Amino acid sequence: MSQPGPVTRILAVSGITAAVAMAGYALYFDHQRRNNPEFRKNLKRKLKKHAEMEKLEKEKAKQLKLAQVGEYLTAELAKDPISTDPEQREVVFTSNVELGEKLASVPGNELESALKFYKALSVYPNPADLLGIYQRSVPESVYEYIVLMIAILPPVNVSTFLSGAQGGVASVAQAVAGQAGQSEAGVTEIDE
Repeated sequence: MSQPGPVTRILAVSGITAAVAMAGYALYFDHQRRNNPEFRKNLKRKLKKHAEMEKLEKEKAKQLKLAQVGEYLTAELAKDPISTDPEQREVVFTSNVELGEKLASVPGNELESALKFYKALSVYPNPADLLGIYQRSVPESVYEYIVLMIAILPPVNVSTFLSGAQGGVASVAQAVAGQAGQSEAGVTEIDE
């Protein structure tokens, strides 16, 4: 049998040394964590600071997303306003729902799809029923955008429904915006 070469011995010694050093550090860390109150306090401070930073980053991301959706919504409605003609409601509704479904099936078109569903919702006579249907049938990411759009600029039929049911559009818009933030963890239901 042949003797291992010098490179193999160096690698083996280096590996053993690294393993012993890591085990030693783990033992030292565990000893400090168990016996040193100042070390525990520092660990808690670091964890708390890290959690606060994550919370701030999530809030900033949420505000940025809300601003982007608002800009997109106002720009698109300025280019292509929603028809207010009562005779065209059915045509507007069906065409926007069809376009929204087509766009929702293609990844990356969530915002455009949500705009089409939003336009369909704005001409639908019973928005609560339609929102329930959207919640069950539309992908979660698209539904979240729809809820954000309603929070930013509630359509007239939704505004009158919400003001009669809850006592004010502003409070309902805030509640809907809160639901949009919660929908990252899971889709929440809107009371009918």
